[in-house]
Amino acid sequence: MKTPDLLDGRLKFRHLLLVDAIIRRGTLVAAADELHITQPAATRTLRELEELLGVPLFDRHPRGLSPTPFSEAFAAHARAVVSQVRQAGKHMAQLRNAEHGTVAIGIHLTGSNALVPRAVAMLKSRHPLLTVQLYEALPLRLLSELESGRLDLVVGRLTQPTDEHFIRRRLHDEGVSLVVRKEHPLAGRETIDPAELSAYPWILPDAEARLRGELEQFFSTRGIEMPANRVETTSYLAVRHLVLTTDSIAALSNSIHEGLPDVVRLGPSLELASHSVGITLAASRGLTPAASAMVAILHELADG
Repeated sequence: MKTPDLLDGRLKFRHLLLVDAIIRRGTLVAAADELHITQPAATRTLRELEELLGVPLFDRHPRGLSPTPFSEAFAAHARAVVSQVRQAGKHMAQLRNAEHGTVAIGIHLTGSNALVPRAVAMLKSRHPLLTVQLYEALPLRLLSELESGRLDLVVGRLTQPTDEHFIRRRLHDEGVSLVVRKEHPLAGRETIDPAELSAYPWILPDAEARLRGELEQFFSTRGIEMPANRVETTSYLAVRHLVLTTDSIAALSNSIHEGLPDVVRLGPSLELASHSVGITLAASRGLTPAASAMVAILHELADG
């Protein structure tokens, strides 16, 4: 197979942006809307790129487009290129005025309750004109945004080692406990039969979250049915409200539930395995001055 010449001037930035947008959004219409172009223009751009590469990037079907192995491979390179260009823009802006930069941080429930707000407060005290952008989402979405350059770093649970795509830096280890409000019927009990747990409402993470799989294993090894009465969310505000106002049971990292008033842990025999919390960075690019300052503060707080 002849290698396509992607440096002959035919490959445009819009080609890179479109492939990434289609994979993330799932349809050509949604991708066109995100890029503020018409659907015919998006269709034409996709056709140009497929002709240039000589391979089909998406399979067409009545419900939309589904990625082929070619599009997944090309999108990884496209995100790296777009990320570097975005980073160059940020870097130039911050070099012009180092105190007016921006750092975009992705967070999910494990890292969002205590460590990140403290780090943001410290960063703002030292650099009050820096802008901090916080984005909360599921880990897979955050990694996609990090790889594309929309985020500078992600703070939260580390589930994989460093690889060719991401650099992962451990900050601290943290346990996970089952928690309820103080007035809960199970609160204060020295012994609890695990079979009793499924009789109460539960707050579970989304199916994509690593903790969800660990909870499913927790029930399975004890021969307990998954609770039928449940809410699935990773929203800190939703979890907080439901735990404090209902008889729901939730699995929360220790740093989260320790900051909640009137919330108690169920017995140590019901605790889940601890995990590492840390920083995830894109391996394909360096940090801007603002992002470097945030990373340094996160390590400073974790070491303190």
